[in-house]
Amino acid sequence: MPWSRIKTDYIEPDFYGKEITGQRRLTYSESLNEALSQALEIDSSVFVMGQGVDDPSGMFGSTKNLQEKYGAKRVFDTPLAETALTGIAAGAAMAGMKPVYFHNRPDFLYLALDQLANHAAKWSYMFAGKVSVPLVIWACIGRGWGSGAQHSQALQGLFMHIPGLKLVMPSTCYDTKGLMLTAIKDPNPVIIIDHRMNYRNQGYVPEKMYTIPFGKGVKRRNGSDVTVVAISHMVTDSLLAAEELYQEEKIDVEIIDPRTLCPLDEELILASVLKTGRLVIVDMGWKTGGVSAEIASLVVEKGFSSLKAPIKRVTCPDLPTPSGYTLEDVFYIDKNQIKKAVVEAVLG
Repeated sequence: MPWSRIKTDYIEPDFYGKEITGQRRLTYSESLNEALSQALEIDSSVFVMGQGVDDPSGMFGSTKNLQEKYGAKRVFDTPLAETALTGIAAGAAMAGMKPVYFHNRPDFLYLALDQLANHAAKWSYMFAGKVSVPLVIWACIGRGWGSGAQHSQALQGLFMHIPGLKLVMPSTCYDTKGLMLTAIKDPNPVIIIDHRMNYRNQGYVPEKMYTIPFGKGVKRRNGSDVTVVAISHMVTDSLLAAEELYQEEKIDVEIIDPRTLCPLDEELILASVLKTGRLVIVDMGWKTGGVSAEIASLVVEKGFSSLKAPIKRVTCPDLPTPSGYTLEDVFYIDKNQIKKAVVEAVLG
């Protein structure tokens, strides 16, 4: 099946993955694995590379058994040389291939920044669209087992700053398949930043191939009192917070999931703030110069007259990530900080 014939879909039928008659449920890793397998099957130019993609566990399960199915020339392990390997992947992309490069830790994308920011992101612009770099970079953030300051950084704010890079942050099983297929199909570089806690999810995922357009967010919960824009796994925590807030305070929370940060669905966010008059932004990255700051600036610049109260931001503190469990509990945000921010936004 040619890429042009794959169905384009906008709306996920069900966030929680509740039983849908005649439909199936997959885990988050199974959803991503299926996207990769289907892309490898229909397009001989697609290949998957990265540290541990051929391990028995297959990068949290997302690349499991792909090497056995498609061979070691198309799914293969890479050495600890991120700068060189990202350059090789970018070169392969410019030569007509479609590499998907798995970085299990985004922290080491710092080593690949020259290849990504100075080269891959700029080639199409510098050569007036005559050069394409269809490269997908995948990395996974979030708390785990005490990963510490050098293995658990949330770098989406950094990549959101670089023109020429598309930035994807899924929250559901349905999204991770559709957005991965969109990324592989895209003619220029895409960074997908996943969240480790997403891998606890199960949900409805069609077996057919489908894509989700970049720049099209989704409303996860309809509400009237306050808008919460939540990134990746923070959508799950925001939904939990919203249900509790409605029971406890009768506060009706609307939840917006951007799904992609570059491009960003500005229209969806601004329309929601116009309706509710209040905004809380929830992102597991750092506060200063991050995603929450950019979204807040957008609303102030284009929707200031809609605001009834100051914007609230729920982020991790501007500190290196601790490794001890007790310190992690203080460092990372969850539904409790979201609830506090929403109450402050609505009740003052």
